[in-house]
Amino acid sequence: MRVSDRFFVKTRYLSFNTLKCKHMPTPTVDKFKKIALEFYDKWNFPNCVDSIDGKHIRLRCPKKSGSMNYNYKQFFSIVLMAVVDANYKFVMIDVGAYGKDSGGSIMSNSTFYQRINNGSFKLPEETKLPNSNMLAPFVFIGDEAFPLRNYLMRPFPRKQTQENAKSYYNYRLSRARMTVECAFGILSSMFRIFLKSIETKVENADHIVKTICILHNTIIDLEKKNMTSTQHSTNSNDIDMSYDHQMLRLNSGGRSNNRATRTAIAIRSNFVNFFMENRI
Repeated sequence: MRVSDRFFVKTRYLSFNTLKCKHMPTPTVDKFKKIALEFYDKWNFPNCVDSIDGKHIRLRCPKKSGSMNYNYKQFFSIVLMAVVDANYKFVMIDVGAYGKDSGGSIMSNSTFYQRINNGSFKLPEETKLPNSNMLAPFVFIGDEAFPLRNYLMRPFPRKQTQENAKSYYNYRLSRARMTVECAFGILSSMFRIFLKSIETKVENADHIVKTICILHNTIIDLEKKNMTSTQHSTNSNDIDMSYDHQMLRLNSGGRSNNRATRTAIAIRSNFVNFFMENRI
């Protein structure tokens, strides 16, 4: 590597990490508690620390990549896995998974998932749900592409939603999970590069995506503007849905090892009961 190239790589690394420390810091227990309060206040979902989803980032066909980056929607991509707070800011991101992988597989290989499982990533202790005696842990929320876990709530399958309680739970979860969909919609609207194939090497595309996510957070922080009022007045048809956001929820493959535990099922049942007792 030439001296000029080494300087460029080092400068890019330092700039990204400087902005990340300020605009996407590693969340603490106290930060998660604050996010959970905002989710309940703005989206009526208690004990929710973040919403999670993935977006396929369209690429020009990478050289010698074979089918690794060729996804089920029949274009080449890498995946942006994002954890988003109640105000559409990225709390954590994981970029670079192969486009061919399913949502559950991408999550299980992400830094986020590994840190949760090895105990290096701390969530607040379980607490009573508001106006209730039911204990519940703090959880992330995702769509049907993700497995049900003690720390991750997902919707019930459609065939089970004939039951009013399960259908209403799905509504409340989907309403709160709009935050991650809106965050992806904002990215596509503000940074038009996401509306076409990125014509560069895969490793460069990784850096571009990370940088844009940091810029997204920086803009929100610098403007100090409550974006919630704008997004609440925006219906789903107003958000730029080009390429369907390439959401991972459309790919439900690879779930053979995603069977929920009894504890996770019981936790979801507590949320179901809470929502039925606290309808909005």
